[in-house]
Amino acid sequence: MLKEPRAGRVKTRLGRDIGMTAAAWWFRHQVRRLLRNIEDPRWQIVLAVAPDNAAMASRVWPAHLQRVPQGCGNLGDRMARMMGAVNAGPVCLIGADIPGINRQRIARAFDLLGQNDAVFGPAPDGGFWLIGLKRTTPMPPRMFQNVRWSSADALSDTIATLPTDKTAFCDTLRDVDTVADLNMTFPTGHDT
Repeated sequence: MLKEPRAGRVKTRLGRDIGMTAAAWWFRHQVRRLLRNIEDPRWQIVLAVAPDNAAMASRVWPAHLQRVPQGCGNLGDRMARMMGAVNAGPVCLIGADIPGINRQRIARAFDLLGQNDAVFGPAPDGGFWLIGLKRTTPMPPRMFQNVRWSSADALSDTIATLPTDKTAFCDTLRDVDTVADLNMTFPTGHDT
């Protein structure tokens, strides 16, 4: 799930620290790096893009990758829509602002779905960078309801919406929301 990298519309908290144009530039290059790091014949990548009109019109993302609009609603509404829109079988959603994602971590998440109904990639701030569902049954109707997004409770709130206790966890990774996150992720000061 990602946004088109427009200054002032993406990574705005980071933009307050380093400037909106620099934050959009960072995000654009981060997503390019991410896509190179996760492309693999074992799974299909679908870009869930916001705003909706950027899904087909934007030339930012590789043309060979399928794109779909995220649609309206809060993050949970959009995530539920994306999870239900793809073909039957296991599905993982990831954020695009996590530099540590790679093929091995995605493969591990899918492997964990072999023995579990759900998998999460936790983030140190209480959120998550990945959610995966086995999808052998219909999606829970309450999934993502009453989740306190962008809070230390986002992961625990989301887990509470699942009707299963067969939940696994993969690696904890940090997303980049602020310059402090950027400095922790790239301590040498290099961000590409």
